[in-house]
This record gives sequence, structure tokens and C-alpha cells, in this order.
Amino acid sequence: MGIIWSIIIGFIIGIVAKLVHPGRDNLGFIMTTLIGIGGAVLMGILGHVVGWYEPGQPAGFIASVVGAVILLAIYGRTRTPA
Repeated sequence: MGIIWSIIIGFIIGIVAKLVHPGRDNLGFIMTTLIGIGGAVLMGILGHVVGWYEPGQPAGFIASVVGAVILLAIYGRTRTPA
């Protein structure tokens, strides 16, 4: 059940990040979910390194959205135009 919750929360984080990030992002369900999960993982690792979170503590919602926006910006710069 934990994996299903991670997918659902990752999708919600990805949607919020797409709303916050300027520009047009043509991402489907899978990429939106992966961006959201990746943002949570990125900020979780960064938060552990900086000392914001204790070991085993997940990243917060706002930090996860910020991480997802960072990943969206990187994704937008690196993808080839169609």
C-alpha cells in the first residue's frame, strides 16, 4: 500500500509543480508522477544533508513541490524541441 500512496502523492506534487512552474509542460500522467516523486526524493536527500530532516523522516509537501519545480526546470532545459 505504501507504493500506491507514493504514486498518488507524487502525482499530486507533480500537478502542483506544473501549476507553479511557468510555461507549458506537455507531460503525461507517468512523467508528472515521476517528476513529483523525484522532487520529493531530491528534497529528502538534500534535507538530510543540510540537517532539515532526521534519518527516516520524509520531505515536507512544500519542499517536495520546490524539488519538483527544480526538476521541471531541468527537464524543460534538457529536452529536445519537437
